[in-house]
Amino acid sequence: MEVLGVGVELLAMFTGFGLLIGILFGFFGMGGSFLVTPALLVMGYDANVAVGSGLAFVFGTSVIATLKHRDLGQVDYKLGVLMIAGTTGGIEVGKIGLEYLQHIGLADSVVSVAYVGLLGSIGAFVTYTAVKGGGGLSHDVEESDAEADEDDIPAIAKKIQSYHIPPMISVRGGFTVSLWMVLTVAFATGLLSGFLGVGGGFIRMPALFYLVGVPVPVAVGTDLFEIVFSGGIGSFLYAQSGAVDLSIVVPLLAGSALGARIGAGATSLVDEDDIKVYFGVMLLLGALAVAVRQVGGYLGIEVFDVVSLAIILGAALLVSGAVIVSSIRELRNESTTTDATTAD
Repeated sequence: MEVLGVGVELLAMFTGFGLLIGILFGFFGMGGSFLVTPALLVMGYDANVAVGSGLAFVFGTSVIATLKHRDLGQVDYKLGVLMIAGTTGGIEVGKIGLEYLQHIGLADSVVSVAYVGLLGSIGAFVTYTAVKGGGGLSHDVEESDAEADEDDIPAIAKKIQSYHIPPMISVRGGFTVSLWMVLTVAFATGLLSGFLGVGGGFIRMPALFYLVGVPVPVAVGTDLFEIVFSGGIGSFLYAQSGAVDLSIVVPLLAGSALGARIGAGATSLVDEDDIKVYFGVMLLLGALAVAVRQVGGYLGIEVFDVVSLAIILGAALLVSGAVIVSSIRELRNESTTTDATTAD
């Protein structure tokens, strides 16, 4: 039996995968196509179809998650619009680069190596800072509406904020930053969106915090707002060449519709140290999955493709499950504290 041109088993897998990734997307402001695209590559889809379908999925999921973050007051629209302006050019340049590599037969290898390098380095950095206990990614919901604590701003971000290269713009969190810095971050992440088929959130969200100093709740919400447009533009460009497969995108979105709202709601519950560890572990597992696939391809061992896909699915299941468990634990703690206060 087939639905949307794919078997029921595959349809169910895509729907469940969409649920898991939706949770990650809403929670981190990323986590969509950086898992979807390599999974599709492992399953044998062409690089342009994997990238185009990943971007289409990112677009739909980011709309759902952004609406939830808007309700929580965690979106800086002015910063988001500026990010969109810088991202648009980056997407087109990245798309041209990918199509050239595909023409000469190097797209799959280059995209995979780029994933390993970016995911591994960012994941290692975030995990290191989490274990070290410095420069935390605070998700305290009260900070989303207040000025950022000076002690919570990373040293690099403080240095960048000290460079007054006009025009300067005010950012939600109580500080100003050079417009050129914002546009540079936007262009770089747009380049990734077009070249790797990612929304760019796995680098943009940490960049907004570590480089610009935006409070994390605002960085996540604003990142998602920007991804609505970058994902939309990217998926439209790829759809024009027939590289968006609806039999992949539709079931993924069906699952992510619920997951994105669950993940966004969890941002106000989970401890900041747990968030950093989850984020870093997810990126490291993603890098490991792509690396295993590349080694298997180089050695001609097909079972490595299965191992790689298992790691990708396992990463989504592990981290999204941890987010849910942590949220439930925090809700129980709050309920216990409320009951104790009432009893007194």
